[in-house]
Amino acid sequence: MEYQQEEIMAKPFDWKIMKRLLTYAKPYWFYILIGVIAILLVTVSNLLRPYLVQQAIDNYINNPHISKEQAIQGVIRIGSLYIVIITVAFLINYGQVYLIQYTGQKIIFNLRQQIFEHLQKLSLSFFDRNPVGRLVTRVTNDTDTLNEMYTSVITNLFNDVFIIAGIVIAMVSYNLKLAFIALSTTPLILTGMYIYRKLASQAYRLVRVRLARINAFLSEHISGMKIVQLFVTENKKMEEFKKINKEYYDANMRQLTIFAIFRPSMDVIYSLTLALLIWYGGRDIIAGKIEFGVLYAFVNYLQQLFQPIFDISEKYDILQSAMASAERIFILLDTKEEVKDPEDPIPLEEVKGKIEFKNVWFSYNGKEWVLKDVSFEVNPGETVAFVGATGAGKTSIINLLCRFYDIQKGEILIDGIDIRKVRQQDLRKHIGIVLQDVFLFTGDIKSNIRLNNKNITDNDIYRVAKYVNAHQFIKKLPEGYNSKVTERGSTLSAGQRQLLAFARALAFNPKILVLDEATANIDTETERLIQDALEKLTKGRTTLVIAHRLSTIQHADKIIVLHKGRIREIGTHQELLQKKGLYYNLYMLQYKDQLSESKIS
Repeated sequence: MEYQQEEIMAKPFDWKIMKRLLTYAKPYWFYILIGVIAILLVTVSNLLRPYLVQQAIDNYINNPHISKEQAIQGVIRIGSLYIVIITVAFLINYGQVYLIQYTGQKIIFNLRQQIFEHLQKLSLSFFDRNPVGRLVTRVTNDTDTLNEMYTSVITNLFNDVFIIAGIVIAMVSYNLKLAFIALSTTPLILTGMYIYRKLASQAYRLVRVRLARINAFLSEHISGMKIVQLFVTENKKMEEFKKINKEYYDANMRQLTIFAIFRPSMDVIYSLTLALLIWYGGRDIIAGKIEFGVLYAFVNYLQQLFQPIFDISEKYDILQSAMASAERIFILLDTKEEVKDPEDPIPLEEVKGKIEFKNVWFSYNGKEWVLKDVSFEVNPGETVAFVGATGAGKTSIINLLCRFYDIQKGEILIDGIDIRKVRQQDLRKHIGIVLQDVFLFTGDIKSNIRLNNKNITDNDIYRVAKYVNAHQFIKKLPEGYNSKVTERGSTLSAGQRQLLAFARALAFNPKILVLDEATANIDTETERLIQDALEKLTKGRTTLVIAHRLSTIQHADKIIVLHKGRIREIGTHQELLQKKGLYYNLYMLQYKDQLSESKIS
C-alpha cells in the first residue's frame, strides 16, 4: 500500500522541486546558454521562411511591374537564401540537440552517482523497510524520466516562448487587423488548456496508482512462482491479475479519452481561426488592401503558433512524471542515516579481538525489546556460539557488533573501545561474516573472492582457495577462476557457495569472524570439506557462531544460550548439559529428532 501511495504524492507542478532540479543543471549553465542561443537562432530561421516566401510571391512572382528576367533572378536569389538558411539551421539544430542531450545525460549521470552513494551510506534498517524493486526504480526509471524533462520539456519551453513571441511580433508588424483575427481565439485555447490540465492530472494519477498495483502484483508473484505452481493456484492468480489489469486498462482509456477530446478540440479551434483568417484576409486581397504573400505568411505563422499547443499534452505528461519522480528521489536523498560516524573518531588500526557486551538493550522499532540487558565477554582467539529459538536475539547480536544498528542502552566494546566512537568502515574491516545464505555477485570466481580489493592479488586468491578447500571444485569449472558466476551464484551448489564465502573471508583476513552455521542441507562429503575449512578459518581469530545444529558447536570455548532476548545460560557444552536447563532441553530435542529420522530411514 505504501508503494502505491507514493506514486500519487507529487503535485502536477511544484516550484520547490523544480528549483532543486535546476541546481543539478547549474554546473552546465554555459552549455545550456549555448543551447538556448542555438534554439533562438533556429526559431529565427523558422520565422524567416514564411517571410522569404512572402517576399518571393509579392515582389517577384505576383508583381506585374517587373520583367520576367527580374522575377526569375529575384526568385533564384530568395530560393538560394532559403536553402542557405535551412542548411545553417539544420547544422545549428544538430549541435543544439547534441549539446542538450549531452548536458541531460551528464546531469542524470551525476544524479545516479549521488543516489547510489547515498544508498550505500544508509543504515540497514532503511533496507528492511524498503523493497529492492522500489530502490532500483529510483536509480533507473525515475532518473530517466528526469532526463526527458531536462532534454525535452525545458528545451521546448524556450523554443515555444521564442516561437510564440516571434510570431506575434511578425504578425503585428505585417498587419494589425489580421494579427487580431489570428489571436482572437486565444481565450478558447487557454480555456481548453485549463480544462485539459485538470482532467489530465486526475487521469494521470489514477494511471500511476493502477500501474503501481500491477508492478507490485507481478513482482510478488513472479518471485513466488514456485509456490503458485506448487499449490496449483494459477487460475485464481490469473483472475486476480485480470481484475488489476482491467483496472489499469480502464484508467489508460480514460486518459486517452481526455486526450482524444483535447487534440481534436484544438484542431477545431485552429481550423476556425484559419477560416476567419482566410475570410477576412481574402476579402482584403480582393479589395487590394493587402497582398497575397502577406496572407500566405499569416497562414504559415498560424500553423507554427498552434504546434506548441498540439504538443502540450505530451509535455504535460512528461512534466507530471518528472515531478513525481523528482519528489520520490528527493525523499530518498533526504533520508538520513540512522547510524552515523562520530565527529571525532578513534582510530582502530590494529585489533586483538576482545569483544564485550555491557548491559545492552536493543529494539528495532523502539517499542519491543529484542535484547534485554545482555552482557558477555569474548577473549581474543576464543570461539563463542549463540544458541536459542527463533527470535531469541542471536542475529541481532551480530548486527549490533557490526553496527548495522545502534543500541538504545549499554555499551559494545572491541578491545575496550566503544564501537560508536570509531568509523563504521574502520570497524567492519576487522570483521568477516560468512552467512548461511551466501550472496554472490554477477561476475567471475576471482571477483567474488576479491570484491574489487586491488590489494588482493591473484596469488592471494589461489592461496586462500586452496586453504579452505575451494580450489578442488574451482579447477573443475570450465574456465577455472575466470568462470562466470550468475546472480546470487545460482549455478553453484550451496556447499560451493559456502567454500567461496570462506575464501572471501580469509582473503580479507579479519581478526573477528562471524559464522552463521553453514552445514545445513549439505551432502556429507561437502560438509567434511566445510568443517575442515572452518577449523582453518577460525584458527587465531575471535569467532562468533550462530548455531542451528548443536552437534557442530560442542568444541566451542563458550556457548551462550538466549531466550526471548535475555541470556539464560553460559558455559561449555558439557557444563550446560550437566545443568539440565534450556541448552539440555534444546540438545535432547534435536537428538531425539535425529534418532527418529534414523529409525524411519
